[in-house]
Amino acid sequence: MKIVAAKLHRVRLPLVHEFRTSSHGKSMLDHILVELTDESGAVGWGEVASPSDPFYAPETVESCWHLGERYLVPAILGKEWERPEQLSQLWAKVRGNQFAKSGLDTAGWVLWATINCVPLAEALGGTRTEVVAGVSLGIEPTIDDLLTEVERHLAAGYPRVKLKIAPGWDVEPVRAVRSAHPDLDLHVDANGIYTAEQSDHLKALDEFGLTMIEQPFAPRDLLAHANLQRQIATPICLDESVETLEDLETALSLQAIRVLNIKVSRMGGLTRARAAHDRAHQAGIPVWCGGMHEFGIGRAANVALSSLPGFSLPSDVSASAKYYAQDVITPPVIATQGVVQVPKAPGLGHDVDTAFIAQNAVATIELTS
Repeated sequence: MKIVAAKLHRVRLPLVHEFRTSSHGKSMLDHILVELTDESGAVGWGEVASPSDPFYAPETVESCWHLGERYLVPAILGKEWERPEQLSQLWAKVRGNQFAKSGLDTAGWVLWATINCVPLAEALGGTRTEVVAGVSLGIEPTIDDLLTEVERHLAAGYPRVKLKIAPGWDVEPVRAVRSAHPDLDLHVDANGIYTAEQSDHLKALDEFGLTMIEQPFAPRDLLAHANLQRQIATPICLDESVETLEDLETALSLQAIRVLNIKVSRMGGLTRARAAHDRAHQAGIPVWCGGMHEFGIGRAANVALSSLPGFSLPSDVSASAKYYAQDVITPPVIATQGVVQVPKAPGLGHDVDTAFIAQNAVATIELTS
């Protein structure tokens, strides 16, 4: 196989509901959609779901656009390859920049699956035919607003709710949700906003029977995570801390992790995300697929990844309609009573709405070999 052309589309879509975390809020997103074409004319799509601002990770839309245009796409154009795992070897000299790499890696997997007439999930080795979906809820203006959002998503059938927390918005919101829903699969996500000195405050969450506390401390502070895990019963889940397989090995050695959130974007694409799943599964660590408010292309890739056997917890693969009034794929990702069906059609399993992409693109560039 040989990729002879690549297009990068910077697409802007509004969110149906503003989303706020411990670091920032957002009501509109720009993501880069990657379109790879091989010499036969087959097309594979991927998505760079990087944030616009460097708060979750160092990368931004602008940095990913630069890396894609200047380094990553030129590294693969005109090169022969047989398996999608080989693409990452072509840009191996480029350090970091996982979000930028993820869009091209995923597009390579979709292209390979399309040419070989197999569903993306099957290409990855997935075994599940359906995926249980959870929802992630941001920081709301009031606890009553939060309870309204929880009720709305439980009524839609979602069995798991994740709450974003931050100092000043943690114990009391969690207490209110737990009081209203004693049996709810509930966990919290701090996005690394707390410090080790606030560990005693985090220990107060132990009484609420949470499924996990996700990323309480800064990404590189694995010792603080290990120390907190020794002092609480609630499992610590790592997200931002694990960008590479080496990060995962360090966390395992320190016993700083009991659950792993695998994000395709954060890991640099489906190749590394699958490898992280395999290692965690071998170590007995349950995993789930986190989300970055992906458009439909990235969301479909998340569904395919979540079909792997180690994804034993509900994943952030909720329906497209939770975030977008119209998505870039048809049909959109649909959740029925909190369950998403894994597509059986070849490749991505959805049609890509190129007209809608063109309508909402704020920039497009084409590179050829």
